[in-house]
Amino acid sequence: MQPIDIAIVILFLAGNTLFGLWQGRSNKNSGDYFLGGHKLPWVVAMLSIVATETSVLTFVSVPGLAYRGDWSFLQLPLGYIFGRIVVSVIFLPMYFKNGVSSIYEVIGTRFGTGMQKFASVVFLVTRILGDGVRFLATGVVVQVVTGWSLPLSVLVIGLVTLVYTISGGLKTVVWLDSIQFILYLLGGIITIVFILNRLDMPFPEVIASLASAGKLHVFNFGSNPFINPMMFWSAFIGGVFLSLSSHGVDYMMVQRVLGCSDLGAARKALVGSGVFVFLQFMIFLFAGSLMYLFMGGVPTEKDREFASFIVTWLPPGLKGLLLAGILSAAMSTIASSINSLAASTVTDLFGGTRSLNFSRVVSLGWAAVLIGIALLFDESDKAIVMVGLEIASFTYGGLLGLFLLSKTRRNFRQSSLAAGLLASMGVVFLLKQTGLAWTWYIVVSVTVNIVISFGVDLIMGEKNSPEIPEN
Repeated sequence: MQPIDIAIVILFLAGNTLFGLWQGRSNKNSGDYFLGGHKLPWVVAMLSIVATETSVLTFVSVPGLAYRGDWSFLQLPLGYIFGRIVVSVIFLPMYFKNGVSSIYEVIGTRFGTGMQKFASVVFLVTRILGDGVRFLATGVVVQVVTGWSLPLSVLVIGLVTLVYTISGGLKTVVWLDSIQFILYLLGGIITIVFILNRLDMPFPEVIASLASAGKLHVFNFGSNPFINPMMFWSAFIGGVFLSLSSHGVDYMMVQRVLGCSDLGAARKALVGSGVFVFLQFMIFLFAGSLMYLFMGGVPTEKDREFASFIVTWLPPGLKGLLLAGILSAAMSTIASSINSLAASTVTDLFGGTRSLNFSRVVSLGWAAVLIGIALLFDESDKAIVMVGLEIASFTYGGLLGLFLLSKTRRNFRQSSLAAGLLASMGVVFLLKQTGLAWTWYIVVSVTVNIVISFGVDLIMGEKNSPEIPEN
């Protein structure tokens, strides 16, 4: 890294910190801190959703998908758009009608506080493992680009994110997410412009070369959908259910739309985010395809294609901007995780009647946990990394099934619901041994949750029903 690159990164980190400290003055209570006082513009909430779900792994690995293959990954975000439309119709009206601070309050109202706390704990475990280890992977990428040590990379990202998140709360997080989204999207556009200028080929010829090499192929209808996750029906249906889960029953995502002023604004933010995610993936896939032409398709370490391109080819200045984009993708996810973990803890586990300072202390505690997980493990812990990155597939189906059951009229016993939730998580361990494409995991686990919950409740109902005396 050259001095100008270091200056850009320092300016970026300092700007985030100062903005968080300045915004923090407007927080008067926990409602402001966790939901932005329900005054978030829908456009800002929409961009925040996109930034939050775009971790640094997406930033660096999506170009690699196009570099190694084609654009069939786009079939998945097509499902995202449809899934978010369904969420806006089924779940969002329920959340706004009940005026909840945490979506798991809906479960508490419907099935009791015990299930509310159980659902919240499942969410907390998912976020801790998934984002803690994702944080580690972020540090690895930053280490590759900057040459910093892994602990230093983790601490720099973690401490800066910690300061502005704890000071400013959700309002600061979503506004910085929006800025960070623009910054890392600019990184993809810069890559495209840089390569097009260096290729010295007319644009139609570039497209023709990529098409003839099969790099622009999107739809795949020709293989077994239960084995190949990127076959159209597997990817599309998997995308629908992944979006139903991540943006319907994962509090970290839903928290952003709850901060909007009304249901209409929330719907625009949610559905619009699906469209923006699709466009974002198109940009980074195109960047990866152009990298294939520019670098001659030479073999590169998997998921390191983009990082290697930045280090090897970009000139000073542009390298700093791309690194700021990587940091943006990382910090937006981590900041959102800290705030949502604290919000669910205060609302679901402590009853929600807590002071602003207490909320900030809880945020500090969760930030320490995430940083600790990232520092505790290293790259050699491959099994831990995989569990952390795939943990959502174990829990999303169970949570989605629980919310779908709340839409029925049956008064389930808490023990029946708990049995269904645990069974839905356990079945994913079995699915991983069968060779079934991962895009079906949530579909199967939702089905298992609903079937087991109904089955156990019916059996327990028969056992506990009073005997009818004979005449």
